[in-house]
Amino acid sequence: MDYKAILFGSIGTLIETSDLQRESFNEAFKEAGLDWYWDQEDYRLLLKQSGGTKRIEDFAEKNNTTVQAQQIRERKTEIFNQKLLTEKLMPREGVIDVIEYAKNNQIKLGFVTSTTKDNVNSVFLALKNYFTEEDFDFVGNNTMVQNPKPHSDIYIEAIKRLNLESNECIAIEDSRESALSAHNAKIPCIAFPGSFHEEDNYDFCSKMTLKLDTSIFN
Repeated sequence: MDYKAILFGSIGTLIETSDLQRESFNEAFKEAGLDWYWDQEDYRLLLKQSGGTKRIEDFAEKNNTTVQAQQIRERKTEIFNQKLLTEKLMPREGVIDVIEYAKNNQIKLGFVTSTTKDNVNSVFLALKNYFTEEDFDFVGNNTMVQNPKPHSDIYIEAIKRLNLESNECIAIEDSRESALSAHNAKIPCIAFPGSFHEEDNYDFCSKMTLKLDTSIFN
């Protein structure tokens, strides 16, 4: 099928950020006076739960600790955004090719994320030498929906604003939880696993690739 829109999902579909996110959580914990430290294996398991605030709440409950989860999450986001702007980061392999392919073939582009506006802005600033927000026909954020991923709300909002049907779009997601968001909106989804999500189960996805190839959109 010839698709009319390619929908990049989470931040991790554009840029690999999992370890930066983990480091940012650990710095926020230290600032909050907590002796918590999430190593890579810890974080890989924690990522099975969508949403940073929820991860903190669950971890605190498991350790019989009371914390201001939302406040810690907000500080983590500030630290993460600072890291995005200071680290020399590049788009994931294949992403630029897909964006150029879409633009050259009159295919709409979406960045269907339910993260904060600050995170979205930081991603585009970090990747400004490669592409900009103006290259996308739809850019989501958490103010557009009541329910974040894996709920389908942000994808339903995206196809509504793009004036398209679900089967006219194809989504790209980097984790099982986020891919479920597209799947629940009845949008075909390509699994493009991030470094911490390579072992996720993507059986429900229509295609799976570790390197994006523009031929899959034909």
